[in-house]
Amino acid sequence: MANKLPNSCPKAKKCGGCQLQNMTYAEQLQYKQNKEERFLGRFGKVNPIIGMENPTHYRNKVQAAFAYDYRHRKLISGVYQSGSHNIVPVDDCMIEDRIADEIITDVRKLMNSFKFTAYNEDTGRGFIRHVLVKRGFTTGEIMVVLVSGTSMFPSRNNFVKALLNLHPEITTIIHNINPYRTNLVLGKQEKVIYGKGYIEDKLCGCTFRISAKSFYQINPVQTEILYNTAIEYAGLTGKETFFDSYCGTGTIGIIAATRGAARVIGVELNGDAVRDARSNAKRNNVENINFYAGDATRFITEMADAGEKVDVIMMDPPRAGSTDEFLDACARMAPPKIVYVSCNPETLARDLRYITKKGYKVDAIQPVDMFPYTNHVETVVLLSGEKVNGHIDISLDTEKLENKTGTATYAEIKAYIKEKYGMNVTTLYIGQIKDKVGIKDRKNYNTGSGNGRVPNCPPEKEEAIMDAFRHFNLI
Repeated sequence: MANKLPNSCPKAKKCGGCQLQNMTYAEQLQYKQNKEERFLGRFGKVNPIIGMENPTHYRNKVQAAFAYDYRHRKLISGVYQSGSHNIVPVDDCMIEDRIADEIITDVRKLMNSFKFTAYNEDTGRGFIRHVLVKRGFTTGEIMVVLVSGTSMFPSRNNFVKALLNLHPEITTIIHNINPYRTNLVLGKQEKVIYGKGYIEDKLCGCTFRISAKSFYQINPVQTEILYNTAIEYAGLTGKETFFDSYCGTGTIGIIAATRGAARVIGVELNGDAVRDARSNAKRNNVENINFYAGDATRFITEMADAGEKVDVIMMDPPRAGSTDEFLDACARMAPPKIVYVSCNPETLARDLRYITKKGYKVDAIQPVDMFPYTNHVETVVLLSGEKVNGHIDISLDTEKLENKTGTATYAEIKAYIKEKYGMNVTTLYIGQIKDKVGIKDRKNYNTGSGNGRVPNCPPEKEEAIMDAFRHFNLI
């Protein structure tokens, strides 16, 4: 572990990316430990932060913005100066993957030789805006994404050939088109111009597909530690239903499915990420998992409204943290365990204050240094319910299913039908059709009682529900 100051970066003051560069790595870890204890110490003991053995060149995703230097009549590439839209030229960075930096530098040199210019948002002229490089840490596969402001790519084949001559280790090249006035790097349209259009990497024994737009943790060494800690806290024994909210491309949910979860439910708002998650599950031959495109808060609220239960809720929200509505639904579902992975101790402290008033207590707090030389720190927190009555089986009663082994919750069936057919179905309708096909209903989900008039399920909704039953192997 580095305990001396690295060579000073000449771009440090303008770039602003490495806020802690004036500290030794040991000092950085102590700074982050103090920060964690300041925000989270009131909830329990904060374990010593887990640092890196080699805390430099850890970023496996590197991107550079391009501009045209009219004074020297050439392209420049680098990062935006802190608080501005000015580009600070950077060829190599102490926290970025060395190979990725070399590729971006050579892309810029080639584009200068090909007389390319940078895209100008004001005039709509020029070509290159950004270059993004992703590298698989264990596989070595490399993706290069060339982001332009126009779909026209002059001398494309010759350029690709020249780049591959310099870097034959590149496995795929993508041309992404982003003509919009926006701070987003990637546009909606893209073309694969070399290779398969994605790379793969291994994490915690599973293989994951990484596309240009999909999220994948940028520090794979520390991600293994982070995820292994989260799975350890979940305490999976082979019987649990594991709810993975904010699931992204399904990494932690798929790992849980291979590490003892009986079944996994993953929910993610980003549709592209959900498609990658399903592909990742198939790639790893994981069948005890289902992913849904939707808002995690709305999804878990519907589950709570239906009286459904899970054993572990895994939450990994964005920096803004979770919502009161989501945490309320968690408390109503009353899982024995909640595992909270956070990238912001301040919003984590806010959410812990809220959920601990709902009958939960903090059992463990583990910081992990995912981003050396920066202010950021990740934390895994284990919460347990103080008033939870233990495991509640939410599987369907399978006595009358004649060797069928599928299970599904009402919320899963609703989400499947909503996504495929664009229609909403009620718990009442699902219960009616379950009775009709001989699936024994649990007392929690009565289809009606007394002399009140119970509406019959419309034929088109019955057909959709039957399709969902077949999808989940219930019939």
